[in-house]
Parts: sequence; C-alpha cells; structure tokens
Amino acid sequence: MVKEWTDGRLDDLSKGIDRGFKQVEQRFGQVDHRFDRVEGEIKSVRQELRNEFAAIRGEIGGVRKEIDGVRGEIGGVRKEIGGVRVEIGGVRREVGGVRGELGDVRKEIGAMRGEMGDVRKEINGVQRTIAYGAVAMTGAILTGFAGICALIATQL
Repeated sequence: MVKEWTDGRLDDLSKGIDRGFKQVEQRFGQVDHRFDRVEGEIKSVRQELRNEFAAIRGEIGGVRKEIDGVRGEIGGVRKEIGGVRVEIGGVRREVGGVRGELGDVRKEIGAMRGEMGDVRKEINGVQRTIAYGAVAMTGAILTGFAGICALIATQL
C-alpha cells in the first residue's frame, strides 16, 4: 500500500530535512574549527622547525670554526713534539751519566745494609725493653684500678 503525500507529511519531511541540514552544518562547523586548529598547529610546527634548523646551522658553523682551531692547535703540538724529541736526546745522555752514578750508589747501599743490621739489633733490644716496661706499667695500672674499685665497693 502506498502512502499518500499529504501536506502534513511533506511538512514533517521538510522539517526533518531542515534538521538534518542544521546538524550537517554544525558538524561542518566543528570540522572547520578542527581544521583551523590543525592548520595553526602545522604553522607552529613549521616555524619551530625553521628555528631549529637555523639553530643547527649556527651550531654547525661554530663546530667548523672549532675544527679549524683544533687543526691550528695540532700544528702547534707537532712543533712541540719536535722540540720534545730534541729534549729526549739530551735526557738519554743524562740517563747514561746517571747510570754511572747509580753504580756508585749501589756500592754505598751495600755498605749501609751492613750498618742497618747493627742498628736493627739495637732497636730490637730497645723495643723489648719498652715492651717489658709497658707490660709492667699496665699490670700496675690494673692493680691500682682494682684497688680503687675495691675501696669504692667497701664504702657503698
């Protein structure tokens, strides 16, 4: 059965279509707002990227200058190394002289070792005497302390 198209039914249909268009227009408004926000964010990100790249380019320029400075310093170090090599030759000659002196020092050390043996014997005797005295003094102190404790205990 086919429904008739009455004025009331057509009006309801027209109102439904109008509501639908209003909803669509509202949604488009929301979408437009979102696109505007996204577009703003994209512009902001682009600007940030430009700033970052500019900063990176500046840092690269600074690094290049530092590299050039390091190259200059390397040249100076090379010159210093040449001077050090000359000094090493002099040091080698001095070491040869020191070796001769070491032979004499070794002889003196041998003589001193004999004397050190005698000194050690004397020190051992002194240490024994000090140790015996310390033991005796500790015993006397402990005995005195025990006597004081006993005296205090009797008076309590």
